[in-house]
Amino acid sequence: MPGCFKKTLFALASLISFVSFILIVVAMGTPKWMTGKILCKTGADLVNATDPELVKFIGDIYYGLFRGGKIRQCGLGGRRSKFTIFPHMVKKLNTGLHVMIIIFLCVAIFFSLVSFGFCILNAIKVPYRAINGPAGACLWNFLAGGFVVLAVTSFMAAVKLHHLTERIANFRENVFRFIILEERFEDCFWICVASATAHAVNLLLIAISEIHFPKIKTKTEEVNVTAEDIMY
Repeated sequence: MPGCFKKTLFALASLISFVSFILIVVAMGTPKWMTGKILCKTGADLVNATDPELVKFIGDIYYGLFRGGKIRQCGLGGRRSKFTIFPHMVKKLNTGLHVMIIIFLCVAIFFSLVSFGFCILNAIKVPYRAINGPAGACLWNFLAGGFVVLAVTSFMAAVKLHHLTERIANFRENVFRFIILEERFEDCFWICVASATAHAVNLLLIAISEIHFPKIKTKTEEVNVTAEDIMY
């Protein structure tokens, strides 16, 4: 049986792994990875809008991995619309990269659950095989955190290098052209970052659990019995 200190650390690690699993699932299902301000360039050019008038042509956009929405401002008031990435819009995006982000997160969900199971196992007993012990728990946490990092990095690449927001904003816009004024990574993106950080914390906890602290031994005083003591 593992010691009390080791049990506590692995119980905490299992809780963190489960929280990471919940965070990834929530992040994938929420359509707020990115928000931004979009300018209706075509409308602004048609009326030669100056700085004070540009407000009438600035709308909003938000999106996640599967859906999103935007408010078009082209001088005639705001028009709200919602869209889904699959199945139509994905053809206009970098399909391979977008699908890889989703696959990375799905794999991270799997490894988070495996990490949860291994941490529970190590909190209950000392496994006979090394791969089932702390080494295995480290491996699954490393893989789970690594795939989350890959997903986050890929999403950043899609936004910054492949102009994801601009492509989404101009999807099925035949008349008006939109340009991006501002982009902000939102809560769901940072939730994934927090998930990767959680697995890094787990690696630290598992490393601490393997530290062998010196045991404090109390010295017992030796009783010297002499001939005089026997006489008394």
